[in-house]
Amino acid sequence: MHTGEPDQLASDRLESQNIINAIRRGTVPASGLERIAVGLDVEENVIGAQLDFVSRGGGDIKFIRGDYGSGKTFLVERSLEMARNKDFVTAHVVISSSAPLYKTKGIYQQICASLRTRDEEHAQKAIIDTWLFGIEERILKVSDQSLSDDALEKATLAEIETALAGISELNTSLAAALRTYYRSNNAGDFQTAQAAIGWICAESNVGREFKQKAGIKGDIDEASAFTFLRGLLRIIVSAGYSGLAVAVDEVETTQSLPRNQREKGYRTLQMIIDSLDRGDFPNSYFVFTGTPAFFDGPRGIRTLPPLYDRISVVQAGDEFRNPRQPQITLAKFDAKKLEQVALKVMDIYSTAYTEVDRTRVSHRFIRAMIKKVTSKFGGRVDIIPRIFLKEYVDVLDKCELYEEYDPWQQYHFDAEHLKGELKEEEEAVMVMEF
Repeated sequence: MHTGEPDQLASDRLESQNIINAIRRGTVPASGLERIAVGLDVEENVIGAQLDFVSRGGGDIKFIRGDYGSGKTFLVERSLEMARNKDFVTAHVVISSSAPLYKTKGIYQQICASLRTRDEEHAQKAIIDTWLFGIEERILKVSDQSLSDDALEKATLAEIETALAGISELNTSLAAALRTYYRSNNAGDFQTAQAAIGWICAESNVGREFKQKAGIKGDIDEASAFTFLRGLLRIIVSAGYSGLAVAVDEVETTQSLPRNQREKGYRTLQMIIDSLDRGDFPNSYFVFTGTPAFFDGPRGIRTLPPLYDRISVVQAGDEFRNPRQPQITLAKFDAKKLEQVALKVMDIYSTAYTEVDRTRVSHRFIRAMIKKVTSKFGGRVDIIPRIFLKEYVDVLDKCELYEEYDPWQQYHFDAEHLKGELKEEEEAVMVMEF
């Protein structure tokens, strides 16, 4: 039974439909993750406390450790959602062979390309506009609103330089690009303004014409990328946000690189940790994901002892894990948790569409369905959540669309239709039938 204002009901229904649509596609929903989270209360409390510390000017980091099927991606997305709810800007970086950990420019590019606020995605321009508007507002307030447009522009251009003091001592190009962006916007030259945003975000397709207008030589490179990240952080905080939360996914791919590149990547990771400890990245939170091999394997961080010392944890059994340590260790997903998720999805489906007929889709049916799907994947419950939930939503759809549909009689799990869409880990445990 839903109560509340019509607008809230419409918002709840829209979010619920977005969640169900994402599950149909086998992806993690973009919002509303707290509605399907199971067994993560302690971890969420720890991450929430870290974000509160960061919002007060600190810098912090967390590593999420787990095998495939443990829910690393879900917890990362949930962490970013929590950050946005606390008014952070968020970004999501995925490490791969084409975007390796040791290339700091690539990390910076991905951060800029994925900037997101509570209200909008691809938020680079909105963040810079908010920052510049705030500068103008402060100048007008001090001058009692009496400045001409030309005088306001001149004062704002000077304030851009002042606001980036320290950054400009290391690299003057960021302030130059921002001044060019501001002037171009005011003049209605939106092509140049867009080029300025592109250059600040290290996009490769910004032409020579913009750099000539801005008085900039060269581009953001490996040596300057983190200097620009510090500048971006300052803009974000000055624009009124709590800070920047960055998720860095799949760092375990670094293990497959040649030794020199692998070690360079690990040194980059150590540099980020040390920079946070020194206060070079105030108001910033980094969360990394990795498999156990990344932390303990022969090609993992053990090969760089100073990094291993910073990240290693004291383990005292599985029952009382301590997520306040550098690593959060996730247990594998089990049938009990999957059943709890299924019940939550049923509630979300009822909000998105109509109340689910719980005589047809009962607790008993859910347990039987989990067993049926799991049996095709070697009994590995931790492998099947994505597959199971897609199948489960299909059952809910058919129950809503057809009164005569009886899942007990008519649901059959045929893994054949999954061929071509299975992930490597899912395919590896699939039971072959001859």
